[in-house]
Amino acid sequence: MKHCIKSILLGLVLLCSSVYAKQTTIDGLQRSTPEQEGVPSSAILNYVNAVEQQNLGIHSFMLLRHGKVIAEGWWNPYEPELRHIAHSVSKTFTSTAVGFAVNEKLLTVEDKVMCFFPEYLPDTITPYLEQLAIKNLLTMADGQEPAPAYTMADGNWVKSYLSTPIVNKPGEKFVYSSYATYMVSAILQSVTGQTVLDYLQPRLFEPLGIRNILWEQSLEGVSCGGWGLRLKTADLAKLGQLYLQKGKWNGKQLLPVSWIKEATDVHIYQQPDLSAEECAKNDWALGYGYYIWRCRNNAFRADGAAGQYIIVMPDQDMVMAITSESPDMRAELSLVWDHILPAVKNKKLPNDKEAYEALKSKLSTLSLPKPFETIGSLQGKTMVRHYSVEPNERGIKQLSVKVSANECQLILVTNDATHSFTCGNGRWIRGETERNSPYFDSKRRNPVGLSPFSVAGYYGWKNENTLQLRLLYLEDNTSETFTISDDDGKVVVTLCTNSDNKGIQLRGYRNE
Repeated sequence: MKHCIKSILLGLVLLCSSVYAKQTTIDGLQRSTPEQEGVPSSAILNYVNAVEQQNLGIHSFMLLRHGKVIAEGWWNPYEPELRHIAHSVSKTFTSTAVGFAVNEKLLTVEDKVMCFFPEYLPDTITPYLEQLAIKNLLTMADGQEPAPAYTMADGNWVKSYLSTPIVNKPGEKFVYSSYATYMVSAILQSVTGQTVLDYLQPRLFEPLGIRNILWEQSLEGVSCGGWGLRLKTADLAKLGQLYLQKGKWNGKQLLPVSWIKEATDVHIYQQPDLSAEECAKNDWALGYGYYIWRCRNNAFRADGAAGQYIIVMPDQDMVMAITSESPDMRAELSLVWDHILPAVKNKKLPNDKEAYEALKSKLSTLSLPKPFETIGSLQGKTMVRHYSVEPNERGIKQLSVKVSANECQLILVTNDATHSFTCGNGRWIRGETERNSPYFDSKRRNPVGLSPFSVAGYYGWKNENTLQLRLLYLEDNTSETFTISDDDGKVVVTLCTNSDNKGIQLRGYRNE
């Protein structure tokens, strides 16, 4: 009996060891403890608690010191193997592709933009268009103001861009423009014969072990460049580590040190009229490189809407990657400066078992706030309902709900297809769907080739006649909330998105 117990315990130890080994090698990054790399576990725990107290909507983070992951966390239903939209962090991958092309002598940053697209030039070539160089695109100083905002209906974006008036001398004024980055992507495609996504595969993604990524394209088949990249948190951290290591990875120099310096140097100031004192407090005014922001504490970062970050801290030999749906990007960044940076030491720290265990416990139980509560008396309510609704802008013709104690299945019949989602009662249930999320309602966004999409569902009863369901599209930071009110067979469905809280109402009736 004792021998059996001993064998079982040994098996459990080996099992736990193998699980841990798999966890530490699945993304190719080494792991260590915070104290081993000179960072108190208590400081990281304080950071995580502050994130939640301020309700900053962070989905994940990964902190590296001396090239090793010392803390990482995903707020359920997010998880390590899920892709997450990078928004404008995509731009930094595009400028990295420029670095490879420059190193291969396919182009220089001084090359004139118009030379790459003679077939799309307007009838009149203005002096400013003649002067416009790739470097001006890389530094958000292309001279167009306001920045263009093309839609799919505008046809070829390269042609539209070259026809848009340039009102400032190129290189003189910072005006943020995602379509400037699209032009860089189009230039790279013209000289390499490949999309930026394909061009980076053997040069960046394969050496860094970055796999299964997606990038939106225009209707012309050009990677959008300035937005639309979908990849994992670890992938963001790897790009930051590559820049921290001055272009070297696993002993091989992928990009020249000179390019890393050039890309991260200040080439233009975003708000040149601010005083030095004002700039010192503003992470958005300390200078801009090649789609890279300089920030406080001698750090630099890739930066995307709603709080997507790759923060590189050379003085501390540290990298932090963050994904989020943050309502306050400045507060999100400040928490890194306030809680983590001051605690970093240049030596190994004594083990702090209590703090380390508290941090591990916290990181293992992270979860997004509940979108809504279920009324206690309705916790176990079951029903099946089928509804037809009036014509609407979302193209929904019918919807059905099949509610059990633990799950609710939502079936949407649209003009084009039937889609099914499973939502958990008091918990998220992950799945996949071919249905486009609200992100793709924008006329600038092209979903072709990106599905199926990862999605998570949650439901709860608001009252006896009102069911609430939340669909969270995990790869692109958008969500839909269905509030279904049934009044003796007449139904009102209020459909809101995270970008439109007012939403629309769908009216209809129950099919008996």
